[in-house]
Amino acid sequence: MNTIGTAIDEAVQAVKQGGLLVYPTEAIYGLGGDYQQAEVVAKILNLKQRPDNQGLILVAGHIQHILPLIEPVSGDHLASALATWPGHTTWVFPASPAVPKGVKGPGNTVAVRLSDHPVVVDICCQLDHALISTSANKRGQTTPTDIKTLVQQWSADVAYFLDLPLGQSDQPSEIRVAEDRQKLR
Repeated sequence: MNTIGTAIDEAVQAVKQGGLLVYPTEAIYGLGGDYQQAEVVAKILNLKQRPDNQGLILVAGHIQHILPLIEPVSGDHLASALATWPGHTTWVFPASPAVPKGVKGPGNTVAVRLSDHPVVVDICCQLDHALISTSANKRGQTTPTDIKTLVQQWSADVAYFLDLPLGQSDQPSEIRVAEDRQKLR
């Protein structure tokens, strides 16, 4: 039987090798991978049937994983995000050149969240960078809350499934624009 630490280590290795990962977040299981690998970004966009200009959310375990992804912004804009982090709010910032196509959203932006879920934090800290985080559901369907259903749906495409507890939230993350604090979701 794998320990939680061993399972997370194996998940991190799968991500480093270009594999996709299903993992628990604050509210739902996420489908993720290494945003720095173009093949991974393309595979997730294809599986989710998303256009490459819609963008993907990145989750992080430490603020140092986020700062290289965003263009410098006013202190007030960053302070708004920091007031909700770590936590369950995703913020949209101007994207730095480090953010690849497919991850960038409309208007050259990037959606980032500093997670408080211990599994997400551990994965990102071991990777030493952010992780793609999109819901682990097929387009137009709700996200299953049991790992067995996720394995049935995604086994051909996902390298590793982390069967660990979800966080306490019952809703997907709120999404806000840092510039004007507008709520998008």
